[in-house]
Parts: sequence; C-alpha cells; structure tokens
Amino acid sequence: MKKLRYLLGSIVAITLLAVGPASAVTDGELDGDDHPGVGLIIFDIDGSPAFRCSGTLISPMHMLTAGHCTFDNDLPGTGGDITGGRVWFDSTEAAIRAKGYPFGGSGAIELDFWVAHPDFPTAPFFVNDAGIVRLTTSVGAPYGELPEVDELDQLKTRRGKQDQTFTAVGYGLQQINPVFIQASLDRMVARPRLIQINVPGFTGDFSLLLSNNHSTGGTCFGDSGGPNFIGDSHVIGGITSFGINGNCAGTGGVFRVDRQNVLDFINDNLP
Repeated sequence: MKKLRYLLGSIVAITLLAVGPASAVTDGELDGDDHPGVGLIIFDIDGSPAFRCSGTLISPMHMLTAGHCTFDNDLPGTGGDITGGRVWFDSTEAAIRAKGYPFGGSGAIELDFWVAHPDFPTAPFFVNDAGIVRLTTSVGAPYGELPEVDELDQLKTRRGKQDQTFTAVGYGLQQINPVFIQASLDRMVARPRLIQINVPGFTGDFSLLLSNNHSTGGTCFGDSGGPNFIGDSHVIGGITSFGINGNCAGTGGVFRVDRQNVLDFINDNLP
C-alpha cells in the first residue's frame, strides 16, 4: 500500500527546528467508502476560507482534529481569528467541488464550535495538538473509537514493533518535492509503520513517529488532524500532527490520543 500525503493542516507557518504541521497523505490509495467518518474541514479567517484540515467523527456532531487547526487566537501567519468553518464527508474532489467547496452551501455542514486542548498555547504546537469541532447537523456514519488510557505504551516493548501498522486517512498533497507538487481533495489512505514511541526528545511520550516512504505511505500537508487508526481497527491511536521536512519524507509525527489529559479534554467537549 502506498503512502498518503498530507497538506500542511493549515497555511499556518508554524515551525520549530525543522518541524511543521502536517497536511496530506503521500503515496496513498483512494479511500473510497472505507472511512466515511473522516471529513475535510475548511476554516474561515475573518469570514473567508483560509485553510483546511482533516478530522474524524467521534459522535454524531463532534469531530476530533488537531489543536493547531482549532486554536482560535490570531493564528500565526493568518492575521486574524477563526470565524467559522464547514466540513465535507465526500471521498472525491469532484463531489466536494460540486457541493460548493470551499464555501458553504447545501452540500457542506457548518461548524458552530471549535476548541483546542487547553494547554495548547503553553508549549510547542505538537505537544498538546488535539482539537474538537462541533457540527450544526448530526451525521450518521461509523464513528472513530477512543483508545484506552496509555493503550499505546504496550507497543514500546513489543517485539517486532516495526511491524505494527496504522491506518492513516486524510485529504491533501499526494506528492511534494522542490520541483513538483501533486495535490487533490480526494480522501486518501496509507499504512505507515511504527518507528518510534516513548523516546526522549521532541516526540517524548506524547507523540509517535511513523514511516513515510513509498513502501508504506505516510502523511503530508493537509492531513493535519486526520486519524491514525491502530492497525485495521476504528480506534484512533493518534492525530496527524507534524512533518520533519518539507518533502513529507522519512517519518511523520502523530499526536497520541491515549493520554489521560487528552481523553479528558475530548470527553469534556462532547456534550
């Protein structure tokens, strides 16, 4: 299975060292109807469409996405505050554009609430990179499941952990290099493998590094906020968060959902 490339979750120019928000599935395959609960979110800045992210339904009216997508406080590089947004759950660019992308219309579901993890502003963006959006209309689709507390820790000591795969889903770039960009609004899927977990450094115990190559696929600009399901399950192990380089190659960074403070934040915003 080829990798899915992500567009930077937003056009937001956030960098730390060489780390930046992720955007689209690279070397991936068309998802079709396999993950209908994963949607494309457009956020408005001062009333105009400004950037896009991916997200996963976790209830009829709530989606889990990245904190750097939902942080509403003069986002760096945008010059304004988030004033609204909308989501499409179609799997192809043709269907999304036919329903008014990037503006509202009969085919888009508007947002009425968005929030980032309360500790998101206190550290580099990838440390508390979780966000919730609430829809104005309920959606009946398969919902992503939340993991148990610290569920991913067991992968640290599992023999052959490099064989642990995730299912990454998102909308965004399919390929990027210094002279070529391949982009679409199609929902893509890839099967990256676990590279690093619970290692001191900027990944720490709050994020994972997954593979991003032609063999397994990975994520890129535009996939930010999209799910990384554990194996072939519907359990969201992590949220696509950051990339190490501008070519979306080597590894992709995933913010873990299984920590207690993250699960508390999510459940506090579901009612």
